[in-house]
Amino acid sequence: MTAVFERDVPSTSPFAVRGVIEGFYGSPWSHAQRVDLISFLAERGMNTFVYSPKDDPLVRHDWRSPYAGAELARMSELIARCAEHGMTFLYCLSPGLTIKYSSSDDLRMLLAKFAAVGELGVTSFGLLLDDIPARLQHPEDIATFSDLVDAHQSLIGGVFSQFSSDTHLTVCPTQYWGYGTEEYISRLGRALDPRIDLFWTGRAICSPTLDLADAAAFARSTGRPATYWDNYPVNDVAMGHELHIGPYQGRDPQLFRFSTGIIANGMQLFESSKIPFATIADYLRDPEGYDAEASWKQAIMDVVGPENAADFTVFADTVRFSCLSADDAPELAEALERFTFELEYGDRVSAAAELVQRAESMVQAADRLLDGPVSNPALIAEVRPWLKSFRLGSQALVEVATLATVDRLDTDGPTVLRPFLEGLRNARRRVFGDLLDMTLAELVAAEGSPPATPASASPLSASITAKE
Repeated sequence: MTAVFERDVPSTSPFAVRGVIEGFYGSPWSHAQRVDLISFLAERGMNTFVYSPKDDPLVRHDWRSPYAGAELARMSELIARCAEHGMTFLYCLSPGLTIKYSSSDDLRMLLAKFAAVGELGVTSFGLLLDDIPARLQHPEDIATFSDLVDAHQSLIGGVFSQFSSDTHLTVCPTQYWGYGTEEYISRLGRALDPRIDLFWTGRAICSPTLDLADAAAFARSTGRPATYWDNYPVNDVAMGHELHIGPYQGRDPQLFRFSTGIIANGMQLFESSKIPFATIADYLRDPEGYDAEASWKQAIMDVVGPENAADFTVFADTVRFSCLSADDAPELAEALERFTFELEYGDRVSAAAELVQRAESMVQAADRLLDGPVSNPALIAEVRPWLKSFRLGSQALVEVATLATVDRLDTDGPTVLRPFLEGLRNARRRVFGDLLDMTLAELVAAEGSPPATPASASPLSASITAKE
């Protein structure tokens, strides 16, 4: 069995690989956005940009087709921009949906595509075999190879053997998450040249934590440290109703001892992705000294702008939910807990006044972000659907507190609050999480009123349940 080893860690940079991958499903980022992102990442100490848009046909479905014309020019500019900033441009192909592993012609075309991009100055490549059938499909492959691992060993080895000594290869295996000791990844890792890196997402596709013990298990099983493809802040497919702008957390401060580094997968929402990207850069620069909340506050200041940062922070605290955080709206949760207790056992008027003040300040923050001048209008345009739900929910809280002040929550609450509850559910954006939905649903159902659709059966909650 391969011995576990600790990678030599440079004193100034614990992680050798620090970057972002454009690897989500959905409309790819624009060329201008990519150019902008390279500068943004370089300023924060990132050193790698991975080009792999799932919906770029020349990367995935039409991987055999060469770049030409404007597409070639844009690719060349991105590569040059990375070089100017001292960043690695890692170019990926995802041939697994159509390739015949036994075809020498397909191998030749794969190498030709890599070589053509290499002529633009690229020396780092990715061969992505994720999200493809887990068994051999073509009769020729079934006749040639014993199983998918055997076929992948052949393909990867065939590609790497034709690379020059200064060319680097990173592979995303078909089984890219788990304990790291499963048969596919163990066999594949043991068969590959140790100079080839492997992408890995951790225990889950979107992992709540990345732990040192798991990283060591992966290194022991595969004979190499993991290069983490971290699926945060990505919010594609079933996560589209979530806005992942919370701080980076749940990553072991010693993770670099058994990892080459982390590549973070972004959202289609480009400007919004910059907030978590900035916190990820802070973690990668100093994982042992990283302060998630302090980093997050600074990231919001940098991306949103100082004029709007305070208002945006109030909003952002209500959309913290992601694979990294089960908290929906921690500050509001505390306020509602106090309000509920005081309503039942304490000073109803004071409790209502406190909630009114908080809710009105939230409405005002939403108004300024939605309707007033902002420093980053592109960001506000991206998050507008969530901001609208934030404003609607905040307005609902004003009504809750106002009705409580005059002791009419039970009598008037169902009629007054039902439109807010229905509006929030119809918007299908995860803001306040289940917290506000459950609160309003209970009040709407009071005093014999026909109950609203239970939170667990709402379209939003149903999609969340299905994902989990």
